[in-house]
Amino acid sequence: MNSHPELSKALKHNFIVNVLDGTFFGFGLGFASFATVIPLFVSNLTDSATLIGLIPAVHNVGWMLPQLLTAKSVSRMQQFKPATIFWTIIERAPFLGLALVALLMGWLSKPAALALTFMFLVIQGLGAGMTANPWQNMIGKIIPSNIRGTFFGAQSGAANLLAGAGAIAAGVILDQRGFPDGYTLVFLACVGSMALSFVFIAMTREPAHTIEALPSEQVSFWGNVRQILRRDGSFRWFIVSRFIFQFGTMASAFYTVYAVRQLGMDATAAGAMTSVLFIVQVASNALFGWIGDRIGHLPVLRLGAVCAVIAAVMAWFAPSAGWFFAVMVFAGIANSVFWTIGMVITLDFGADLDRPTYVGLSNTLIAPAAVLAPLLGGWIADGFSYRHTFAASAALALVSLAVLVRFVRIPHKA
Repeated sequence: MNSHPELSKALKHNFIVNVLDGTFFGFGLGFASFATVIPLFVSNLTDSATLIGLIPAVHNVGWMLPQLLTAKSVSRMQQFKPATIFWTIIERAPFLGLALVALLMGWLSKPAALALTFMFLVIQGLGAGMTANPWQNMIGKIIPSNIRGTFFGAQSGAANLLAGAGAIAAGVILDQRGFPDGYTLVFLACVGSMALSFVFIAMTREPAHTIEALPSEQVSFWGNVRQILRRDGSFRWFIVSRFIFQFGTMASAFYTVYAVRQLGMDATAAGAMTSVLFIVQVASNALFGWIGDRIGHLPVLRLGAVCAVIAAVMAWFAPSAGWFFAVMVFAGIANSVFWTIGMVITLDFGADLDRPTYVGLSNTLIAPAAVLAPLLGGWIADGFSYRHTFAASAALALVSLAVLVRFVRIPHKA
């Protein structure tokens, strides 16, 4: 699909507008971070660590679960942009709902506000998941494989750069305005930035492509899924490593809450710590995407697992809140590698016709872990302590690393 002459002509344009889309999307997420701002908002509504741990789970499962279910329809699309545009509206609109919940806190009870918050988070997650497969296939179509790591690194790096600025601003706003007014303002800032992001993704130029009728299409969709999993052993182990990695990073949902609640970190410092996370992701996304395009992405993936181990071990033994700035450095690298390099590698598996199925499998099959990992982390924190959660997370990240080293081999495409 990358050989279409119009794609070659539009490459620079598509590279730029999609990097800008990610940039302003990231800026919005800096104001409404699933790792800090939204957990802190929910912590004003409940003391349950389990419910707080559900926040990244809802987002991650919403992103992952629909992707295999949409793979069949995506594989029959001549253009991926229309579906991407439609569903990303559903992905972005719920942040306005969160702003309204915060605005109406004077009239809403805490249980009602909590229920509405999770309703909007579920809608946002599902909108993201419905967007994900056509979006990834659109990127796989308009960006050649030999610069895909560079593209995802540039997009994610720019996104995290502005997300860091957004996080600092969010911390200052929340410190000055508090709950709930500060949250109304930061969620509205998120909405504005994502509206600007939408303008850029809508400018993507994607010509229609021909869908080849192959004999293999006579096999049922689910039959093809079984064939892929049966014949592609390296891809199976890749999924296993990603599944376990979810548990290896389950501690990340609790780093900020632990630092604030038990080590005395204030809201401004928490915002600055979030900015450290995003800034590290700026550097690591750009650097490791570029390196992966040149030496291969598997070594980078292994490094991400090592960093997840280091982050959890440091949090486990941290004697003061200041340590969590270093924790966020390693957590940022681990998160960057898991998402950015993981997407690049997924697009390298299989033929173009099977790409939507590979994309769906690589995300949907790890959705159960995305649900269970934060719940397990929250259950351990409620039943024992946050430090026990950090210890378990470190051990499981080590297991994920072992799978990557022993079993996973990444295909290389021209």
